[in-house]
Amino acid sequence: MRSLLKRVCAVAFVAALAPITASAQAYPSRPIKMIVPFPAGGTTDVVARLVAQKMSESMGQPVTVDNRGGAGGNIGADAMAKAAPDGYTIMMHNLSFPLAAVAQGLAGRLPFNVDTDFAGVSIAIYVPFIWTANPTVPAKDLRELANLLKADPSLQYNYGSTGPGSTMHVLGEAFRKEAGVNIMHIPFKGAAPLKQELLAGRIQVGGDQLATSLGEVKAGTLKALATTASKRISILPDVPTVKELGYPNLELEGWNGVFAPAKTPKDIIDRLNKEVVAAVRHPDVAKRLADMGAEAVGSSPAAQDAILRKQMDQFRGIIREMKIDQ
Repeated sequence: MRSLLKRVCAVAFVAALAPITASAQAYPSRPIKMIVPFPAGGTTDVVARLVAQKMSESMGQPVTVDNRGGAGGNIGADAMAKAAPDGYTIMMHNLSFPLAAVAQGLAGRLPFNVDTDFAGVSIAIYVPFIWTANPTVPAKDLRELANLLKADPSLQYNYGSTGPGSTMHVLGEAFRKEAGVNIMHIPFKGAAPLKQELLAGRIQVGGDQLATSLGEVKAGTLKALATTASKRISILPDVPTVKELGYPNLELEGWNGVFAPAKTPKDIIDRLNKEVVAAVRHPDVAKRLADMGAEAVGSSPAAQDAILRKQMDQFRGIIREMKIDQ
């Protein structure tokens, strides 16, 4: 009797595991949504669409981009944090994620916990961050901009960012403090509307990932003032780094990466990682990225988690000191 009971229990245990195993093996069995927490047209959106297309081809299910801009990327991040951890909702974010999360977290206005609500999938690309200006601004680089503003305090210059607590917001406030200049922050919901206002001359200075404005910089419709990279970038060799210009605290390495909700099963994270890595390293995609001034990476999930937490630690003290008003 005892032996029979053991066999019955064993059969029941295997039967209970079967749906889980079948579910994992069947993934994905329906379309996947990739949230981009910015409007269409920016670097993160472009990279997401390149990756989503390749993932759709290789996974046999559509991977669609869902743009949810606002609050420096935190609206889209909040939607992702609240999604089911089943691999059918993922997110492509960028350097603004740790910045905005820390800034709004310190202000007590963060609806999610970055440390517990997200799982890294892969760093997709590294891409420099660039300061740009409307061509009418009579300064060839960031140091000349500071000298211009200090020489004439009556100048009413504005700098645009992709939202409160975003990369450009933090860098802009750091620049304002370090250079001792008067320049006002104008937030936008994403890189595309920021660039439109910059091109129109309604704001004088802005900044975002290089790919967003590379075409305009090469065409001369926007002026490159500096990059935040650690060394000059080959695609724009005449543009100085912030460190060269005397602002080493403004140096930042930019990235785009894919996240999933926390508690997403490891086998699904591993599958997503494999797909993202293959997508960004595909020759066609890698070339397109290089043309945008970005470097295809494709890292491990652990590396994605590590860079997020490292930059949060790096920025927490800076943002607290800046007392950025959210």
